[in-house]
Parts: sequence; C-alpha cells; structure tokens
Amino acid sequence: MRAVGYQKSLPIDDPHSLVDIDLPKPDPKGRDLLVEVRAISVNPVDTKVRRRAEPEPGGWKVLGWDVAGSVAAVGPEAKAFKPGDAVFYAGAIVRPGANSEFHLVDERIVGRKPATLDWIEAAALPLTSITAWEMLFDRLDIRKPVPGAPNLLLVVGGAGGVGSMAIQLARKLTDATVIATASRPETRQWALDLGAHHVVDHAKPLAAEVAALGLGAPAFVFSTTNTDKHLAEIVKLIAPQGRFGLIDDPPALDANPFKAKSVSIHWELMFTRSTFDAADVAEQGALLNAVSRLVDAGAIRTTLAERFGAINAANLRRAHALSESGRAKGKIALEGFGAT
Repeated sequence: MRAVGYQKSLPIDDPHSLVDIDLPKPDPKGRDLLVEVRAISVNPVDTKVRRRAEPEPGGWKVLGWDVAGSVAAVGPEAKAFKPGDAVFYAGAIVRPGANSEFHLVDERIVGRKPATLDWIEAAALPLTSITAWEMLFDRLDIRKPVPGAPNLLLVVGGAGGVGSMAIQLARKLTDATVIATASRPETRQWALDLGAHHVVDHAKPLAAEVAALGLGAPAFVFSTTNTDKHLAEIVKLIAPQGRFGLIDDPPALDANPFKAKSVSIHWELMFTRSTFDAADVAEQGALLNAVSRLVDAGAIRTTLAERFGAINAANLRRAHALSESGRAKGKIALEGFGAT
C-alpha cells in the first residue's frame, strides 16, 4: 500500500523529511478495524513527533492522527462496525499513523463520520474535537461553577484547531461566556464566526485585555499554545479557585504562582486513554459520535481551513511547514492518494 513516512528526523525543507513509500497492507486482529483512508489532517503533534522520534534502523515511521475513511475489514472481536461503514477518528500515538492507504484502529476510539460532511471536512475534526471535549468536560469540568466567579471561559489560541473546537463546544453545550484570543484580523474574525462572544489580542498583556471587557475574572482558562509566554498573565487574570488547563509543551511550568488563588492545573493529552488502554477508552468513540450528531444537526461545523490536495510526501511537507510557521488557522487536510 502507498504511504508517507521517514527514517530520520530532519527539517521539513529537506526532501527526505517525508517521502513516498510502499508498505505491506495490515490485517485487523482483536477489536481492530482496517480502514481505507480517504482523507487525513495535519496537527502540531505530527510535526513534534517528526522532529523528535525516529524508527528502528531500516524501518519507517508513519505519522497521521486524524482520519476519515471507510471500514474495509474488521477483526474477529470487533462488533460496532462493519465493512463499508464511514468513520472518523484520531487513532493512537503508540501505533503507526494513518498517512497510508489502509490503517488499523481500535473500534472503541472510532466514531461514525458526520453524514453532512465530505471526507476531508470530516478528517479535520477528530483529534481537536476529542482534545477540546476532554479538556472542557473531563478536566476543567466547566459545567461545575467556580464559587463567586463569573461563568467565563478564556481560550488562548482561539483560531487554532483545538481552540476552534473549544469555542464551538462551549457555546453549544454550556452557557459560559467565551472569550478567545487572536492577534490578526483574519484569526479574530475566524474566532467570532465560530461563536466567541469576545476576542482579545494575545500579542498584548492578557490580564489587561480581559479586564477591559468589564466581565470579571474568568473561572476557566484553556491555553492551547504558547503557555510559557502567557503564564504570568494567566495567573493575574484567573479567578480565585479557578481551573486552568493546557495542552502544549512549555519548557517548564512553575505552578507556585497559582497557589495563592488555589487554582487547579489540568493537563490534557487525548492519546492518554488509548496509550494506557484506560478503563474508559470507549468514551472517545462515544464523544466522536456526539460530535457527529452535533455537526449533522447544524450546531457545530468543520474547522477545515486549507485543502492541500492529495496525500503524498510533497503535499504533507507543505502542510507541516505551514503548521510549524504558527500562522495556520483551523485545520489543514489532504484527501486521496491520486496525483498531486
């Protein structure tokens, strides 16, 4: 089967950083589905893994953790899907990625593709939806009020893939007032179009930006990017007993300044459940099905922003370069294994 992979961690402008390869078609076992990949999208995790992790000597590492496709075959213990079903999912980081014609995935972390979206629109949703959902409802528990604090959610990086989903899910599933951050006119408008009540500029001191809204101190802060640059401002602006969550990888995280306010700190990694085969791993399939229903009901929309053509090494290198630039909004996705 055709695939895109690499053998050495290289800068994305090196033509060997991602190359077109041929690999054996895998066989489904246990609860696995064999999925024919129709579309994939690119996330910051793809670029991080490419820069940090290499396969065993002589082997190939395949990236890709956002998929929409059709079930080609099922393992002997799989019961939730059948061949021909249209699905979408984010996969598991401890297994080969989905930048390949066929891909194996545990059925418990798979959802039914939204019927109202095409393949590439659906592929833009799974990883960011799971990440945003788990942070909002499992980690920050934003449906539980913070005593004395206004029901405000601040999303740092509102125009990114995860921020884009967090805005929509918070608006449709809670009564929180959503404040997003964005620094460019196009990203500001993107966040407003997704439903943010207010947008502030993260290129300026955030505490003053939020205070100028006159709404009070946010009960919840969800930082999706550049947490190390904004941490001191977040300490200032968050409500006492507030809840702070992050998903990026700051070089260091000094939690001590939060102590005076008794702020709780929450990490989110959507691969945790699949990596450790958590008792509630099937929650990811369930929440993807909930997202699918919300999409088909017109309550939320895909965050696809860039269609980068066919799934091949040249197009994936372009996608990685844009992701690494820090100037992407929404999601970058690719579809099919045809010509460039």
